[in-house]
Amino acid sequence: MKNQGKVALITGAGQGIGLEIARVLAEKGHHVILNDIEKSLTEEAVAEILKDAKGKILGISGDSGDPAFIQEMVDLAETEFGKLDIAIANAGITLYGNFLEYSPTDFLEVMRVNAGGTFFLAQAAANLMKKQKSGGSLLFTSSVTAHQAHKNLAAYGMSKAAIEMLAKNLVIELSEYHINVNTIAPGATLTSRTASDPEYEKTWSKITPMGRPAYVNDIAKAAAFLVSEEARHITGQNLVVDGGWTSISPSPYN
Repeated sequence: MKNQGKVALITGAGQGIGLEIARVLAEKGHHVILNDIEKSLTEEAVAEILKDAKGKILGISGDSGDPAFIQEMVDLAETEFGKLDIAIANAGITLYGNFLEYSPTDFLEVMRVNAGGTFFLAQAAANLMKKQKSGGSLLFTSSVTAHQAHKNLAAYGMSKAAIEMLAKNLVIELSEYHINVNTIAPGATLTSRTASDPEYEKTWSKITPMGRPAYVNDIAKAAAFLVSEEARHITGQNLVVDGGWTSISPSPYN
């Protein structure tokens, strides 16, 4: 990749997809600041990625839905590296619940972390990129639930659809500063969390046209492309990585 040595900030990178994105970028020579709300996960992720990293790796623990903490992360990039080239809003929470009984507390928390965390990371990162006058890349982690209805995920799907619209709107706001912004929408993905369900891989292998759910590396490689120099003229777009599931959308509950 041509963008070796750039500085990337990734939220929700203590495990799963975010951790794998951090690993892929670090192996390509990027300097990576990774965030997770849990300090232990942050520290473990940094130690793991350092084994094969070609750039510097920093960890910062805290709430990626808090605008003050978001600014702290962006300030860390400027202080430690003098710049920020890539910001990936990957952190998110899933609070399942029947729509008719869904609580205001759960709804507002999903929106705060998923939509608000993405919005304010994009804002803080874009302001630094504007000041740098060298452009940059923003990437938001969406979901196939932004495109297809999924049982007990009305609020979550709503939050993910919102960030896809945010990416489109930011084309108007940020293109003049040479900042491109895209979203990536993973489908069913094998992570440490989903692997705890003994039926997960079997169910999704059966209903996914490509014959299996995604691995975290499938998502990470796509993400790495979208923040690379090769994708600099791609903006306001969403890339679905789901093995074809949204094309036919069979229910996992049947």
